[in-house]
Amino acid sequence: MLDPASLDSFAQDRLDPAVITQIAHETAAVVVRTGRARQDPEVTRRLVELVDDIGLSTVAELWAARPARSLPGALWRLYALREWVRRDGAGASTDYRDGLAFAQVSGAIAGVATPPGPEEMRRLADAVLTGVFTGDLAGALERAGAFCRVVAAGRASRDDVRPIESLAVRGLASGAAQIATMAEDLEASAKLWRREALD
Repeated sequence: MLDPASLDSFAQDRLDPAVITQIAHETAAVVVRTGRARQDPEVTRRLVELVDDIGLSTVAELWAARPARSLPGALWRLYALREWVRRDGAGASTDYRDGLAFAQVSGAIAGVATPPGPEEMRRLADAVLTGVFTGDLAGALERAGAFCRVVAAGRASRDDVRPIESLAVRGLASGAAQIATMAEDLEASAKLWRREALD
């Protein structure tokens, strides 16, 4: 992988779009491959906390512009969800709690402890990313998709249009409809991973 100084030297406006795409897909593959190959709890922890170390904007520059149903696009959504839950655990738990009445099956798949408070939201976000590196990646994507379905139902039940600020980066979800679309994309990505077609 390129170090930060090397990435800076590439100044994206001078790069061919094909090179930018290649960098996005290769870095996503390296992150997943490293976590899955090492089976080292310290490496897993560092990968789960990647945004804490390098910042959400850096991850966005690498992966946010990629299609939602691609490995970098799916990883971007998982890290962005984790960051939202970390920044607004109370809002996430309210959205989730309100949605459980309308999306019980998705709630069971997401597997959040009851009652779903801010700390339970944070644990889920970390568990999903941990699953990417130590368990069934498709299962982790489905779990995140189920979480999004419950959140979308909660927002829709209140006709809530307030944005999820940290997810508004590069046009990511804010309202119920966009979060429902994110759920569909994560679930579709899980199917692609199982067919070994998630690039």
